[in-house]
Amino acid sequence: MHILRHVDLTKVFFVDIETVPCYGCHDELPETHRPLWEKFSSKRHAKEVADGKTHPELYEKAGLYAEFGKVVCISVGYFRALKDEALEFRVKSFADDDECEVLSGFGKFLERFPPASQDYRPKLDTAGKDGYYLCAHNGREFDYGYLGRRMLICGQPIPPMLDIAGHKPWDLPHLLDTMDLWKFGDNKGHISLPLLAGIFGIPSPKDDIDGSQVGYTYWTEKNLKRIVTYCEKDVITTARVFLHYTGQKALWPEVQVTHTAWPAVPAMRVMA
Repeated sequence: MHILRHVDLTKVFFVDIETVPCYGCHDELPETHRPLWEKFSSKRHAKEVADGKTHPELYEKAGLYAEFGKVVCISVGYFRALKDEALEFRVKSFADDDECEVLSGFGKFLERFPPASQDYRPKLDTAGKDGYYLCAHNGREFDYGYLGRRMLICGQPIPPMLDIAGHKPWDLPHLLDTMDLWKFGDNKGHISLPLLAGIFGIPSPKDDIDGSQVGYTYWTEKNLKRIVTYCEKDVITTARVFLHYTGQKALWPEVQVTHTAWPAVPAMRVMA
């Protein structure tokens, strides 16, 4: 038996997000935000502050927090059965300097799909058939909550799949997490996506940049396209890990991967 055996492969949306600090550097923070960042970072990075790290130096980490960061790219991928019974994996990205455009596009995409309301763990073959799933690596601790918080900040409606505030994790069976599943109940079982991919013999998605370089790539290089490519690689890797979990890894060599062209507009404009 394999885990996730009751989940319909074609009803899972694999998601990854890329985030950066809201401003290019600490000096660009509004005066009203500086004391907020100092208080926040003093608590979250107490050891680094004690070791002499300054608040401006710590600001490069601001993209990790929905209160001080913004989403610049959301990539989503999903399997689709073709007429000849082959499988296609479609990848689409929502990316823009205007975060509200990114969130709005993804929100409108998601709102068409109701979340699976039944747990994937019971022995019922009907589990989850009437709804859809989201799957991300470390999604329960990062992506899902970050997206919800930023949608609130942008004043946007939250689609049912992400309308999870106040719910216990076990009440949200439609939110799958490839890192959480790897733990098998062991809270020490944190694992990076490249390590998990390597264990399963999947090429690393970090063959160009990694998460620590996204802020620099965005604010200094102004290369959003590079970030989109990186984000889509993470989505593809997460989907391949998922196939290992479900005992379907043999399907991948025959899967047709299709990328929706990005950007929709030719030029990038950097906005705060």
